Amino acid sequence: MPGVVGVDLAGLPTRITGLCFLDLDLGCELARAGGDDEILSFIFSRSPRVVAIDAPLSFPRRGMFRACELELRGLGARPLSPLLRSMKALTARGIRLKRALEDQGYEVVEVFPTGSRRFLGLPPKRAGRKALLEALRAIGVKGIPSEADQHLLDAVICALIGLHYLRGEYLRVGDPGEGVIILPAPRSLSEGGSLGEELG
Repeated sequence: MPGVVGVDLAGLPTRITGLCFLDLDLGCELARAGGDDEILSFIFSRSPRVVAIDAPLSFPRRGMFRACELELRGLGARPLSPLLRSMKALTARGIRLKRALEDQGYEVVEVFPTGSRRFLGLPPKRAGRKALLEALRAIGVKGIPSEADQHLLDAVICALIGLHYLRGEYLRVGDPGEGVIILPAPRSLSEGGSLGEELG
């Protein structure tokens, strides 16, 4: 069955990367991965139409932030700079995985789950794991085990954003020449566009 894969990417292969395959009926399959080969194997074996990755997939052309991060910060979100010491390895890994996937013909988009929760009607991060689990189930996601950790739940959010992108229900922030982040459109919106255009 066609679907999307969400990736809550860790900066290092020694840390947990959460993976979620989400079909068009919101049935999900979750997995944890370490190295790049495990991540790619999960994706290749499911042939998703879109791969949505929670990680910067490019570096700024100038300064500490890309245009997409500056737009999000202007809206009250707090994305981190890809050039921070703690973010450089994550960004480099994201770029490497994107290239490997695009070489195989997959469409890859960058997403920001924390800043997308309100667009999806999900509780803020401070509400905790259990509240997020219950909210994901309430909006129709099926197959999430009760013991799913934050890595897996964030991967579900990534996949949901990927599904909105696939359906054309998304917003874009950033400069296509530098890097774009995809957000799910608020429920009152149904067409892709820029965040500035849609929210004024």
